[in-house]
Amino acid sequence: MTGITLAELADKLGAELHGDGSVEIQSIAGMEKAGEGQITFLSASKYRKHLSGCQAAAVMLKEADLPYFEGNALVLNDPYLGYALVAQLLDTTPASAVSIAPSAYVADDAIIGEGVAIGHNAVIESGVKIGANTQIGAGCFIGKNAEIGADSKLWANVTIYHDVVLGSQCLVQSSTVIGADGFGYANDKGEWVKIPQLGSVRIGNRVEIGACTTIDRGALDDTIIEDNVIIDNQMQIAHNVQIGYGSAMAGGTIVAGSTKIGKYCIIGGASVLNGHIEIADGVTITGMGMVMRSIEEKGMFSSGIPLQPNKEWRKTAARVMKIDEMNKRLKSVEKKLEE
Repeated sequence: MTGITLAELADKLGAELHGDGSVEIQSIAGMEKAGEGQITFLSASKYRKHLSGCQAAAVMLKEADLPYFEGNALVLNDPYLGYALVAQLLDTTPASAVSIAPSAYVADDAIIGEGVAIGHNAVIESGVKIGANTQIGAGCFIGKNAEIGADSKLWANVTIYHDVVLGSQCLVQSSTVIGADGFGYANDKGEWVKIPQLGSVRIGNRVEIGACTTIDRGALDDTIIEDNVIIDNQMQIAHNVQIGYGSAMAGGTIVAGSTKIGKYCIIGGASVLNGHIEIADGVTITGMGMVMRSIEEKGMFSSGIPLQPNKEWRKTAARVMKIDEMNKRLKSVEKKLEE
């Protein structure tokens, strides 16, 4: 959709309109760069100092910030959510595929829903089911008996292995691999013996997965990602992992096998989660967190040493190396005091 009046936006957002509702909005921009035909937003009052110089055609803001802006405004309880909804209305992202390309291979027994688009050089193998209006980008591979729900979108070169189930209204970015073998091996006197991964991957509805992410199939049972989960770029989710409803995981995170993550968890970027542990509902792990044990209660958890000037970090590191010695000395002092 390109171009919408401010009055129409107010109606769609359930916002309170202040100013000229006939103004047409073409796009969104940051507050300091927005100009004619553009809307911006103020979600935190600490940035209200920028309102006086804002040249946007309109601003989305909270009631408390309205007195500080003399131009057109949409008042909402959550301007950042308003920004997200307006961005959807004005989205110009193209389709990942249009119609079924002549160079695409589609197996004779594949079930292709109405309105499905399949890009050039994509491969749809035997037994595949694809729901209505789903887009399969150029170069994608959909393995035998895989299922993809309606209204989903795969960008170029996504690989979906055999028997994987991907729900409706999902978005998968380029070069992601879903359903590759989990890391399962036995050792026979120094020789690695591969354990075939006999499970699959089941992904719910409205799940978004970033570029170059890998989600491994289960060893025996399935790897499971529930509805409304968002997963960032370049992540490794190992076999038999379970991720609960509404959780969000930032880029570069690694989750080892058979770990269970609860509902509404937030995992910061570059975190590492040990295998065979459980994370309770509502847990937040800040960036670069190293989770070695289960977390049984809701809350925010962190690990690691924040960045310091090099000289200070060297002192900290030196002290850390002496913790065991310091602990022994402290126990010795405590013992003497007790005596």
